[in-house]
Amino acid sequence: MKALIERDDRLVWDGVPDPSVKPKDVLIRVQATAVNRADLVQRAGLYPPPPGASPILGLECAGVVARVGTAVTRFKPGDTVCALLTGGGYAEYVSTPESSVLPAPKGVSTLHAAGLPEVWATAWLNLVSEAQVRSGEFALIHAAGSGVGTAAIQLLKQRGVRCFVTAGCDEKIARCLSLGAEAGHNRTHGSFLGPLREWSADGVDAILDPVGADYLSDNVRALRRGGRLVLIGLLSGRRADLDLGRVLTRRLRVIGSVLRSRTEDERGRVVQGLLEDVWPQFLTGDLAPIVDAVYTVDQADEAHQRLRDNLNFGKVLLKMPDC
Repeated sequence: MKALIERDDRLVWDGVPDPSVKPKDVLIRVQATAVNRADLVQRAGLYPPPPGASPILGLECAGVVARVGTAVTRFKPGDTVCALLTGGGYAEYVSTPESSVLPAPKGVSTLHAAGLPEVWATAWLNLVSEAQVRSGEFALIHAAGSGVGTAAIQLLKQRGVRCFVTAGCDEKIARCLSLGAEAGHNRTHGSFLGPLREWSADGVDAILDPVGADYLSDNVRALRRGGRLVLIGLLSGRRADLDLGRVLTRRLRVIGSVLRSRTEDERGRVVQGLLEDVWPQFLTGDLAPIVDAVYTVDQADEAHQRLRDNLNFGKVLLKMPDC
C-alpha cells in the first residue's frame, strides 16, 4: 500500500508494508484522514507513537471496512466507518482494534466523518468523564477555534453548560459565539482573566486547556471553589509556578489527560461513550462537524502549515487519492 512518509522534511506518498490484521482488528480502506496538532509534534520528534502503534502519522480516519479479523462481531466488509487511531491514518489502509471503530454517523459524509473521532473523543473524555461538567455550570475553553475547541463548545451547549472561550483573533471568537459560546477573549489582547470575570464574577467550574505553562496561574485564579482544570497539551511549555495554597483552600483539581497512550480498553470505553452520548446528536443535527479545509495527500505539507500557523477554524482534512 501507499502512505504519507517523511523524506527530506517533506511528506511524500510512497510505498510501505501492508498492515497486519489481528483477530480483533478491522482493516479499513481509508478515504480520508484529518490533521491534528499531535501530528506536527510527532514530526518534530517530540511525540513518539506508543509501543506497538504504527509510526505513520494520523490519529483518525474514515472509510470502508475491507476485512475483519476472526473475532470481530460488530462490523463486516463494506461498512462505512470512522476510527480513533494510535497512528496510521495517513495511508491507504489502516488496521485497528474493533473497539476503536465507530459507524460513520448518518447524515455526515464519509469525508467529514474523518474529522470526528479524535476531537470529539478528546472533548467528551475531558469534559464529561474527567471534569464531569453538569448543567448550569460555567466552563472556559482555550484555543477554542481548534477542532477540539469547536467540538467542546457544542458539547457544552448541549449539556446546558455556559461557556467562555479564548482564541487568537476576533473572527474566531465571533465564530465560537455562533456555535454556542456566550463570550470570549482574543488572547493577543493580554490576559483573559479580566474579561472572564466580567462575564462570571466568581469564575468557572471547569477549564479545558491545551496551552500549559503560560496559562497555569490565571487558570487557577479563574476557578471557582471545587473547580477542575483539565490539561490536555503543553503548547506554551511544561514548567510553571503553581499556587498550591489556592489549590488546597479552594479544593481545586488539576487533571492531566492524554488519549493516545491509554490502553485499548480505556480507549474503547471512550468510543462507546461517543456512540451512546454523541453520535445520536449528529443524526438530529444538534451537533455538527466543523471543517476548515480539505487537502489532497500531495498537499499534506500545506495542510500541516495551516495548523502550524493557527489559521484553521475547526478540522483540516486530507482526502485520499481516488476517493
